[in-house]
Parts: sequence; C-alpha cells; structure tokens
Amino acid sequence: MKKLLTFFALALSITTLNAQMLGKNQVNSRADSLRGSLTPLRTCYDINYYHLDVKIDIDQRSVSGSNEFKFTATQDFTKLQFDLFDNLKVDKVVYNGNELKYTREYNAVFVTFPKAIKKGTEDKFTVFYSGNPIVAKRAPWDGGFIFNKDSAGNPFVSVACQGLGASVWWPNKDHQSDEVDSMLISISVPKDLQEISNGRLRNTVDKPDGYRQHNWFVANPINNYDVTFYIGKYSHWEDSYAGENGKLTIDYWALQTDSAKARPHWDADVKPMLKSFEYWFGPYPWYKDGYKLVQAPHLGMEHQSAVAYGNQFKKGYLGRDLSGTGHGLKWDFITIHESGHEWFGNNITSKDIADMWLHEGFTNYSEVLFIESTEGKAAADEYVLGIRKIIQNDIPVIGPYGVNKEGSGDMYPKGANLIHTIRQLINNDEKFRQILRGLNKTFYHKTVTTADIENYISKNSGLKLDKVFDQYLRHTKIPVLEYKINNGTLSYRWVTDVVGFDMPVKVTLKANHYTLIKPTNDWKTIKVDDSVTTENFNADPLFYINLKKG
Repeated sequence: MKKLLTFFALALSITTLNAQMLGKNQVNSRADSLRGSLTPLRTCYDINYYHLDVKIDIDQRSVSGSNEFKFTATQDFTKLQFDLFDNLKVDKVVYNGNELKYTREYNAVFVTFPKAIKKGTEDKFTVFYSGNPIVAKRAPWDGGFIFNKDSAGNPFVSVACQGLGASVWWPNKDHQSDEVDSMLISISVPKDLQEISNGRLRNTVDKPDGYRQHNWFVANPINNYDVTFYIGKYSHWEDSYAGENGKLTIDYWALQTDSAKARPHWDADVKPMLKSFEYWFGPYPWYKDGYKLVQAPHLGMEHQSAVAYGNQFKKGYLGRDLSGTGHGLKWDFITIHESGHEWFGNNITSKDIADMWLHEGFTNYSEVLFIESTEGKAAADEYVLGIRKIIQNDIPVIGPYGVNKEGSGDMYPKGANLIHTIRQLINNDEKFRQILRGLNKTFYHKTVTTADIENYISKNSGLKLDKVFDQYLRHTKIPVLEYKINNGTLSYRWVTDVVGFDMPVKVTLKANHYTLIKPTNDWKTIKVDDSVTTENFNADPLFYINLKKG
C-alpha cells in the first residue's frame, strides 16, 4: 500500500509538469485579466521580431539589458501594453531616439506614443530594464530563475516560466496568441561559462567586463515561455538525423561532469523518438533551428529547439513508471515527453492557456505512440490504460478564458485517454495518423483554440464529436454507461452532463467479443447472447468510460 501511495503521489506531481497550476480556487483579479485578456491595447499591434539583449549577473542574481520590439500596427493607436513583472524596473522606453511616457499597473506596462501609429505601419521601440527576477522555489512547477551548482561546484543556471509567464524575466507581449516571427537572443555571461539558447548560435562577442555575449538566432515563430537560456560548464557534441525534410542537425549539451553518461543515454532515445514522431505527426517543425537537448537544473521543459532535460539520466520519470505497466521504464520520460511538445505546444500553440490540454493531452499521447512504434500496439494500449489510474476528474480540463488560468492537471492523462477514445471511434489507424499529421500541417507554426482542433478532427474523421469533446473537456465527470440485463435483453443508456450525448461504444453482446452499439441518454434495448450476464457484461476498456448497473 505504501508503494502504491508513493506511485500516486508521484503521478499526481507530474500532472503539473510544464504547466503550472496558478491556483484552482483563486478569484480572478484585475491582475489576472491584464495578464490573460486580449484588450485593444494588446491586439493593436502584431509582434514581428524581438532582439533580447541581456547580461545575467549570477553573483547578484540579476538581469539587465533591453528588448527591441518590432511590430506591425493592426489598427490606428497611440497607446499599447507590454508586460514585465513589477519587481523588475523599466529603466526607459525608447522610440525614434526619444524616451516615451509609460505607466504601470501590476505586471502590465502602458506606453503612450507622441502621435498615432497608423494601421499597417511597421515600427519599433526598445525597452531597457533591470532587476532581480523571481527565483523559482520548485522549478519547473513554479516559474523563475534557477541558480544551482553542478557536482564540481560550477554555476548551473537557467529559467522556467510556463504558466507564470515570460515577463517574469524579460519584457514582451506576454500572451500566447501572438508569437514573434523570429528573434535574436543575446545573452552575456562570464567568459568561463557556456550559454545555450533557442535557435542557432550566430557568434560570440567578448565584452570588456569579463563577460561574453552569445548571440542565438531563432528563424521560426516561437512562443514567449519557450525563450530560454542555460548557463554552465558544458560539453557539446553534434549528430544528425535523416528526416522527412532532409538533414536535421542534433546538438547535445551536457554538463562536463555528466557528459560520459549522457552520451549513451541520449543516443538510446533521441533518433528512435524522431523517427516515431515524424511518422505519427509529420516532419520535425524546426529544421531551420535544429534539435537540441540541453541538460538543465530542473526536471524538464519544452523549450523550442533547445529542450530542457533534468531527469538524471534515468529511464522512466526519475526512475519510475507513471503507468505502472513496466513500459514506462524502457525509455527516458523527459526526453520523449518534452520532445513531443515540439509538435504539440510549440508547433501548435494554444492561444489561451485555458486550452493547455492541447499541449499536454496530445503530448502525453505522444508517449503512447512512441511505445507503439518501439514495442507494438498492445504495449501502447496497456500504457494508456495505466496512466488512466492517475486521473482525478476534479475540475474541467479546459480552464477559464482571458485570465491566464489553466484547467485541471488531468489535461495530461485525461487528454491522452480522450484522444485514445476518439481513435477507437475512428477505427482506422492510418486515418487517425493522417489526422495527427494533418493537424501539424494545417496549423503549422500557428496558435489555435480548442474549437479549431475539435472542428478539424470532426471534419476529417467524418464523425460528430462535439458532444464527446464537451463531456470530456468542459465537464468533470466522464460518460457513464448505465445498463440492465434481463431475459437476454440488454437495456442501456448514457448518463452524462451533456444533453443528447450519443457516443458509440463497443460492448460484449456475446462473451469475449466486442460489438459497437450507439447509446443515447434515453434507454435502448438489444438482444444479447445467453452467455452475457449483468456480472460479466463489459465495455471495451480502450474507451474511457465508466459502467454502472441499472
């Protein structure tokens, strides 16, 4: 029993990995609305390019520098909002060589321009800032800087900020709906340390104060919380993968103290992962920026083209199998899961954090598909049923919109089990695969809503799935199939929150054989084989539902 409780405690902790719950019972505040809503002060401009140029002082735990905003006006305006946590100082905002007036409210900064910027105009301004960013207490579950030491006592520093927001450490338009088209990340650190960020390294520039500036260019759109840095004494080695779009560069960055064990450990998973995910999801979305796996001073994060790794070079999740099936101990959870986010989360990004299940549910399901690629379909089915045990059904998977709040941590395993259920309804694995690939092609480098994904899957599957999505995502309970068997007749109906719920499901109309039936909220009847009784009647376990004797 103690081992079982330990497993559940661990499993529950992973349901908040990468997506920090900001408090289920919090009352939405003015600060939440400023952070999470799209007001005209945010929608009036579309971000095209950032140049983040900062110096990180490890001893002082501080940051100083600037971020240049290049944008296109989507309407006429004289005032806009950008975001920076209020514990950081805005030193000045410069436009055309002059300082602009600004005001602050919570973590929002409002800038007033000297004259109206007309719709369609391409323009720019630069924010200079400084201060001591929040230090994370338990990254990546909370956000902020991480200041650690490696086993040799060298600095080991990074940041994780999903959910909390990138404005915890740099000024930006901190809303997932507007991804910058490209970005130059210039990070200055002490010369005796390496610094790794997203994209490709253009050059390094020695500074007169004992620092070295590392200039990384991101050629693709990137969401704000993916922008990152890693600082430490690293070993670096290169590889490549012959992928669907040609040669994909692979860069590994492990601490010098850990590189000997990192090489064989990462080699075992990375190329099989790329092969599996390109098969199921389509080409890796960031060929221009490459794939990097970087050792981090926290468990992990899906930092685009620079995936954060901190799983201690163990199989499973820190050496444990979240599914309890044994299949999760044959590969490194963080390498597979965080890399899966390159397709779902980074390539396809939710406009509002309330729809974060689109990131986590599909990525949790990427683990299932990786197992299917390496061990077969039966093993994959066992795994997805295994992670079902950690679903709490506490609050809806989709959170409240416009206030930067997520839904339930169930978005991971419940989202995966919803996808697996829909796969059973499609009942054609090649069609299902083409839908996954089609999602990544149709919404390539785009931000989306749950409705966008629902509509795409429904249209391309040819199934009516609106009530299925509603029940699993917008309500707490899962569908209950209520049944009675009397004199060889099965009576059955759905008990659901959604009125008119009519999802088909496979059940045992004869022993050891599943047949598709089409229940509704009204009682229906059908004949069953004499071998089927109330006690041995069952539904196909691959459908995520509950059974109840009537």
